Amino acid sequence: MTVPLPPPNRIYLLRHAEAAWAEPGQRDFDRPLNEKGYGDAEIIADKAADKGYRPDLLISSTALRCRGTSDAVHRAIGLTLDVRYVDALYNATVDTYLEIVDAQDEATIMLVGHNPTMEQALETLIGHEAMVRALPGGFPTAGLAVVDYHASTNAWRLSDFVVV
Repeated sequence: MTVPLPPPNRIYLLRHAEAAWAEPGQRDFDRPLNEKGYGDAEIIADKAADKGYRPDLLISSTALRCRGTSDAVHRAIGLTLDVRYVDALYNATVDTYLEIVDAQDEATIMLVGHNPTMEQALETLIGHEAMVRALPGGFPTAGLAVVDYHASTNAWRLSDFVVV
C-alpha cells in the first residue's frame, strides 16, 4: 500500500451522512440519506464552508447516499466546485481510495465515501495511534477529516475533525 505524496497537500475525507435502511428488494447502492442524514449533510457542509474548507476537487462515490452528501457540500461551498462521481469508490479497498487521491494534481481533494474504507484511509495516512486518539469510537457518519501533508516531517497529520 502506497501512501500518497503531494499533490494534493490537503485531503478532506468525508463519510456520507446517515442513510435509510434498505427497503425490501432495494440494493444497498440505492439507499438514500434518511431525514437525519439530509440534515446532517447540510450541517457538516455548512460547517466546512464556515471554516473555509474548500477543496479544488470533490470526488464522490456514485452511491445515492454519497451523492446526497456531495450535493450538500456543493451547495454550501459553491456551485463552481468541480465534482466528479467515481463508481470505483463504492465497495472499494483502501488502496483504491488512495490511488484515486494519488492520481490527482489538485492541491486539495475531498473524497466522499463509505466506511470502513474511509476510516482505513485515514488510518493509513496518519497512523494507527493517531487514528485511535482522534477517533476512539470510529469514523462517524457525516464526519469530516482534514488531513494535511507536512513536508518538514514527510508525513500526513490530522489537522481537524469536524462532526455534526
